[in-house]
Amino acid sequence: MENINFSHVSVLLNECIEALNIKPDGIYIDGTTGGGGHSYEIASRLSDKGKLICIDRDSDALAAASARLAPFKDKITFVKSNFSQVSEVLENLGIEKADGLLLDLGVSSYQLDTPERGFSYNNDAPLDMRMDKEAPLSAYDVVNTYSEYDLKRIIFDYGEEQFAPKIARIITEARKEKPIETTIELSELIKSAMPKKFLSVGHHPAKKTFQAIRIEVNSELSSIAPAINGVIDKMNSGGRIAVITFHSLEDRCVKQCFADNARGCTCPPDFPVCVCGKKPKVSIITKKPILPSEKELEANRRSHSAKLRVAEKV
Repeated sequence: MENINFSHVSVLLNECIEALNIKPDGIYIDGTTGGGGHSYEIASRLSDKGKLICIDRDSDALAAASARLAPFKDKITFVKSNFSQVSEVLENLGIEKADGLLLDLGVSSYQLDTPERGFSYNNDAPLDMRMDKEAPLSAYDVVNTYSEYDLKRIIFDYGEEQFAPKIARIITEARKEKPIETTIELSELIKSAMPKKFLSVGHHPAKKTFQAIRIEVNSELSSIAPAINGVIDKMNSGGRIAVITFHSLEDRCVKQCFADNARGCTCPPDFPVCVCGKKPKVSIITKKPILPSEKELEANRRSHSAKLRVAEKV
């Protein structure tokens, strides 16, 4: 485990650190630690009284981050968990209030570039796509056991793929002959479902379907709201929540969750006085998301779709 080369360039690094408005004695959470790039910058700004909680569901990531963050080991606690359980993690650690949460959503470069993890359509590998290698549901299970209807639904909803019905039909027909076992097998089936004129235009033809299956396997979208809603009540006033997204579905979830928590009274407009008693929990710092600079886009092509949204506890 110590030899893992967890290569991952941290996206919007300076922007995230600025957005968190780090207090040297504060308590911060990196809910998606990955290789520890963002965590390193947070930890380096903390005093001896400061604390950083590093959460990740990928044991490879935690091993790599632990090595990278060794100079700050007295300030850091590593926890193997899904970021959706951040509130429970804080409770288990006896932490009543924190000062900041960072989430860098989606798949890491290490996961994409490690063929045996089964995330990439560019390498032949067993269908897997689990961020937590101990999780029960894999891409193999989704592809080989989901009904045609459910495959169509997730490919359309999570991949926004216009050819979802035909892709789902071809997958279910193919697996009648034999199970679909590898990433290349699946990629070729997806290609066969598309009109030829779409195969040479823009992104890889399997990109959207692979994204959809990955989101389903890892419950990526359904983890966002529990994380944000859960941590808000455990945040000190002035604490910041910074979230990086990489596609429109994630960004929509974050934007809506921030908006819901920034809304106060929900009484009908014709009520003379408020009876619901609801008060805004956060103020939204980024009216529009922060995007990578031209310099970052040139240096890291995988940052092109990144968006950073920030909210502050009232």
